[in-house]
Amino acid sequence: MERNETFLQKAEELKPTLHTRRVSALGSKTPLKKGGSLTLDFGEHLVGTVTIRLAFVGSHPDAPAWLRLKFAEREQELSENVEDYHGWISASWVQQEQIHVDVLPCEVRLERRYAFRYVQLEVLDISGKYDLVVKGADCEAVSSADEAALLPYETEDAFLRQIDAVACKTLHECMQLVFEDGPKRDRRLWMGDLRLQALANYQSYRNHDLVKRCLYLFAGSTLPGGRVGAGLFLEPEIEVDDTAMFDYSLLYVPTLLDYYETTGDRETLTELWPTAWRQIELAQDHFDGRGLVRDSDVRGWCFVDWNLALNKQAGAQGIYLYCLRAAEKIAEILDDAEKSAWIKADYEKKKRAALDGLYDAAQGLFVSGAEKQVSWASQIWMVLGGVCGGDVLHRVEKAEAVTMVTPYLYHHYVQALLDVGEKEKALQVLTEYWGGMVKEGADTFWELYDPADPNASPYGGTIVNSYCHAWSCAPAYFLRKYFSK
Repeated sequence: MERNETFLQKAEELKPTLHTRRVSALGSKTPLKKGGSLTLDFGEHLVGTVTIRLAFVGSHPDAPAWLRLKFAEREQELSENVEDYHGWISASWVQQEQIHVDVLPCEVRLERRYAFRYVQLEVLDISGKYDLVVKGADCEAVSSADEAALLPYETEDAFLRQIDAVACKTLHECMQLVFEDGPKRDRRLWMGDLRLQALANYQSYRNHDLVKRCLYLFAGSTLPGGRVGAGLFLEPEIEVDDTAMFDYSLLYVPTLLDYYETTGDRETLTELWPTAWRQIELAQDHFDGRGLVRDSDVRGWCFVDWNLALNKQAGAQGIYLYCLRAAEKIAEILDDAEKSAWIKADYEKKKRAALDGLYDAAQGLFVSGAEKQVSWASQIWMVLGGVCGGDVLHRVEKAEAVTMVTPYLYHHYVQALLDVGEKEKALQVLTEYWGGMVKEGADTFWELYDPADPNASPYGGTIVNSYCHAWSCAPAYFLRKYFSK
């Protein structure tokens, strides 16, 4: 790990104030015996700490109450058992606790921060001389998003307003001391999520300093050689995750450009340009002599989407070209003629490599990897990278292609449609996809959503899925920027 203390100090000075509010849920007068349970509905998704008010009826308690608590973003999580989960993401993320309450009546304050709407309390055991009464609960909800700063979204379409409201709520819950990827899991700063959160933030809460803070954090704690890590840990101190992804490192470049184009903050652009440029330099090690990204079967070398069948080579090529174009804009803004000239030449070389090495003329589509896989991701990123027009987006609809499963990739699909002038189609996709989650009862948008299989999970079980996830807040960006009256 390499640390830049100057950058980290600047990030610390930009640390936001957390706004708090108290939200209550009503309990029940029904006494609970051993095996009894009660579910509290707080009425909305919350991020914060919980206090539960407990009492008893009957004789004076002569033994502790042994309780299990489950916190759930979706009600269906309450029926899932952690004992049945055997996936590859740690079960320690599951929001379940067991506690002993020795003295009643009392208020039990749980110190851990939770992301939830529902709380289920189950009595595992209790003395037969008394019954437990749950009088209610309170949550001290926290976010660095200032609701007074939220811009209104103006449209006559009630369903679009609903989608926008859920998107803003998603962003709100993920705006903590940084832009967290998900307040349930992983509760830290990831590069790919940050870029999409920042775009939504510019159209809604406008907390530009929080974006600036995150940019300095990534530049202040890098992997050896100056590579921006895929994510950052915040506690006990700032530390780069040892996970490195080809695409996430590169996406620092357009994130920095977006920040500058929104704020005009040339000082920050100048100071962080070397970090951004370093990502372009480091990416060269991933290319072969033809100018193509080398394929890899190492899980996590490049993200793109959570479809585990997806080959990432072509998508990675398009992402590099997309980020290279952002680097060219920064170089021009800063009058960096030497880098600008190099970028132009490298862009043409690697664009030509994509056309020569990855385009299947017979299908009219880009293919990826040794198996020449066709996927939505490959076509989307080739459009975004400027390699081709929108025809591939029409052709892939009729092909047997690896599908999209996350709002993260759907965001880029919508952007690709907008880039080729298909605004009506972009709105249709947005309304059907994110609207599908709304129709499923979403308070906040989910980490992944496959309309053909709404309960899918790449982790081996939905109990660890995140149902409030940063990269899902795209409608707050697209609707407000492109579809406001």
